[in-house]
Amino acid sequence: MRTARRRTAVRSASVSVCLLALTAVVPALLAVSQPAFAQSFTYNPLPPQRTAPPARSTDDGQMLVQAQEVNYDNVNSLVAAVGGVQIFYNGTTLEADRVTYNQKTKRLTADGNVRLTDQEGRITYAQHLELSDDYRDGFVDSLHVDTADRTRMAATRADRSGGNFTVFQNGVYTACEACKEDPRKPPLWQVKAARIIHDQGEKMLYFESARLEFLGVPMAYLPYFYTPDPTVKRKTGFLMPMFSSSSKYGVGFQAPYYFALAPDYDLTVTPRITTKQGLLMQAQFRQRLINGSYDIRAYGIRQLDKDEFLRDGGPSTPGYRDWRGAVETSGRFAINDRWSWGWDGTLVSDRTFFQDYSLGRFRSPVAVFSNVPTDAISQLYLTGVGTRSFFDARTMYFYGFSEADVQRQIPIIHPVIDYANVLNRPVFGGELSFRANLTSLSREAVSYNPISATAQSLGLCLPTSADPMVKTPLNCLLRGIGGDYTRLSGEATWRRTFTDSIGQIWTPFASVRADINHANIQNDIGTSNFLPTGDITAGRVMPAVGFEYRYPFISAQSWGSQTIEPIAQVIIRPNEQMIGRLPNEDAQSLVFDDTNLFEVDKFSGWDRTEGGGRANLGIQGTTQFDRGGFVNFLFGQSYHLFGQNSYAVGDLTNTGLNSGLETDRSDYVTRLSYQPNSMLSFSARSRLDESSWEMRRLELETRASFDRWTVSLLYGNYDKQPELGFLTRREGLLGTASVKVAENWVVSGGLRYDLLADKINQTIVGAGYVDDCFVLAMNYITDYGFSGNPVADHRFMLQIGLRTIGTTSFNQSTTSSSSSGGSSLFGQ
Repeated sequence: MRTARRRTAVRSASVSVCLLALTAVVPALLAVSQPAFAQSFTYNPLPPQRTAPPARSTDDGQMLVQAQEVNYDNVNSLVAAVGGVQIFYNGTTLEADRVTYNQKTKRLTADGNVRLTDQEGRITYAQHLELSDDYRDGFVDSLHVDTADRTRMAATRADRSGGNFTVFQNGVYTACEACKEDPRKPPLWQVKAARIIHDQGEKMLYFESARLEFLGVPMAYLPYFYTPDPTVKRKTGFLMPMFSSSSKYGVGFQAPYYFALAPDYDLTVTPRITTKQGLLMQAQFRQRLINGSYDIRAYGIRQLDKDEFLRDGGPSTPGYRDWRGAVETSGRFAINDRWSWGWDGTLVSDRTFFQDYSLGRFRSPVAVFSNVPTDAISQLYLTGVGTRSFFDARTMYFYGFSEADVQRQIPIIHPVIDYANVLNRPVFGGELSFRANLTSLSREAVSYNPISATAQSLGLCLPTSADPMVKTPLNCLLRGIGGDYTRLSGEATWRRTFTDSIGQIWTPFASVRADINHANIQNDIGTSNFLPTGDITAGRVMPAVGFEYRYPFISAQSWGSQTIEPIAQVIIRPNEQMIGRLPNEDAQSLVFDDTNLFEVDKFSGWDRTEGGGRANLGIQGTTQFDRGGFVNFLFGQSYHLFGQNSYAVGDLTNTGLNSGLETDRSDYVTRLSYQPNSMLSFSARSRLDESSWEMRRLELETRASFDRWTVSLLYGNYDKQPELGFLTRREGLLGTASVKVAENWVVSGGLRYDLLADKINQTIVGAGYVDDCFVLAMNYITDYGFSGNPVADHRFMLQIGLRTIGTTSFNQSTTSSSSSGGSSLFGQ
């Protein structure tokens, strides 16, 4: 079981419970499912740990006594230390008003304000205490114990024997601080028991005839249970039991069992019994080595009722099978302080297994409105980071989780290598940098996307369509070739910045890039309509020279300062070569906005490179106020000067078309940001048509964090881009808010609203309580799932954690029919 605190995840909660009578609250308290919380809370940090007074003696068996007076009774063989007594013995400190030692029985008796601090920092308070002279055996009346990790026990009487066993009569255990205003007030939670037995040898706590109380109110009766004491970080035993509920597998119960096999490795076995599908077995093995760690997770089930995974009308989903399962593994290892390597691996029986059973990454805590994982990545990688250099090499295999994914159309990367280095010495007074990329991939079958309403409605670009005459550039984009593709690219860039006597900033730069491409393109259905098939080998070279000019004007006033900065950039280079004659695998995404206006190459990857002469012009300004806050703006445009405009020529994926850069005068891009103080911020980004000033893209965002409130609101409006497959305009709102209603209480919520469809397609409402000893988090989420029919997925999630006892959770998922899809408005 993974819990809110790492230490609790590793140690066993080792709870063996024989429940005779429970209140109505117990099912909710002890119910557990896979913790897939929309928001997950952890305990507030604890104050620094209390340390024991320094020992005044060595471990030589000698005892040091300090007191105001010492009285000797030779007749009765008694020695009494009176007044501010302190006894130091083998790292243990005993303090009391009076301590009497019986030389015949070799027993110590302490009376009045007794305080015993052991070597581990546990502090015992009492009014009367009796011990043997080696502190092994004894009893204590009116006991109160504080441990170094801030747990507390109290009892009317405690008996200690054998040096390892302590029995607390009428004991109370809690990990909560006492109320500062009224220490007599019950803590937030406590366990009261007729007897609490502490076995220090086994480091176990045993509770007999116990009840769990919240704020002094009994909530559950537990005749017997046991748990490791708070000093234990890991121990073999049962973890907290867990319950879950799903419309597909019914009610599920699982009781994880943790094996602490060795100090460096462990095993957790988790059988889940479900009412509809039978037994789901889970196991996780973890090992930590000197330079890293790895883990292996396995799942398997033979489904009793696979008909639960049929769509309305009979068609099957990926889950319609008898046997389902998966294996996951990951590892991270450091070679030295600069180099590391590792892997991630996933092998799964079908695409929706993790989602259907809330396993793998679907059970991890996620942030509000984060996307459900769309794929699993199996990879092997090597990474190195220097002071001015970077290296990354990895092979990758993607496994799609969507029912629309066709595995044969997903590429296998073997490998992709990136290298970058900035020389640490000037060259011709400037900075010289290098970067390189090697990409090699293969795909079993060609992949298309529709770009026309007819192609979408009739499925002309699907693998099931076998007519090559309809798979044309008018209907489809060729997202990926069937076959092999390898490209080796390298680029060297030099730049130097001058500032003249009147403050103008000149930055000349030059670069040269070279690519070698080889592709073995299969003659799949319709591929020849886009590019030649067979072996293709080609090379490209792209030199470029240019300069950037900035002239900041600065004005200082009594209320603040203003900076206005015109920016001009000119790049001279030849035309881009072989547009549309080579695959485009890594440069398919292009969003023209304020962030890349002054990029020398605005393509996102290596498979495309910008060519032709271009000028980028803009002006930006910042007003900074002395009392805090600022306003920043940018307005600019890009101009195609000569040669062929790379963004006006569509390749296999039409990258560049409808981007705002395809005309000689680009669309205008703007940015306006206003932050009056540290609590409030506003930002707006837009792209305006260069001739009609029509809004092509608009994003408005505001964030506020003040007092107890945190609010964010994002509005997006994106024009249709039919050449890229977006046939309609997209417009919507995404809002989130949270309020700290009390010192430890937080309430949050959010929604995503599709303005064009006039519907809310995701909502979340949550509340949480957290302090140093208790966690409570509740969330209700409505989203859309696609395993089977498109349905609305309603999830309720509950997390409860008692520090040192364990953390549990409850997850219930129900579905309802929906005729609408759940596409993400803000996914582009």
